[in-house]
Amino acid sequence: MLRDATEEDVNLMLSWRNQEINRLASKTHHVISADEHARWWAAARTDPTRRVLIYLRDGLPCGVVNFFDLRFDPPRTGSWGFYLDADALAERGETLPAWIDVMRAAVDHAFDVLNLDRLDGEVLAHNTAVRQMNRRFRFVEGTGRIEIHDGREITVIPISLDRAARRRR
Repeated sequence: MLRDATEEDVNLMLSWRNQEINRLASKTHHVISADEHARWWAAARTDPTRRVLIYLRDGLPCGVVNFFDLRFDPPRTGSWGFYLDADALAERGETLPAWIDVMRAAVDHAFDVLNLDRLDGEVLAHNTAVRQMNRRFRFVEGTGRIEIHDGREITVIPISLDRAARRRR
């Protein structure tokens, strides 16, 4: 289940984003400061092209789904990303089920609530597990490009999912 993020979620979002596994799967891998996060949240919560949602598992907040660059003129498109409370989910042995569930919830939200025609994203080339999961959800990879973030060179691969290609339950 997804719900809108609120002020009460800000510290949770920051703690999850700073978990090592989430930093290593992101373009920027430095520890996000409270000030940096506060600036992001101040901009994100008022941006009409963005939606920040909290993923709930068994009623507990367990992750963030971030939709951004939303375009509501045809074709309706948007980009997305997510991260989970990896540490707590791993302790409970729920990482894989939560990962599948949050992806399903995000794709459903993109097409059923935001009514997008295409959902875009990015994945780091070295993140083979995420790439495999993306394929399971029928995302198509584009051509990778080299970028420099936090002093490291990474290959970023664009992904997209068209409404017609979406896997239905």
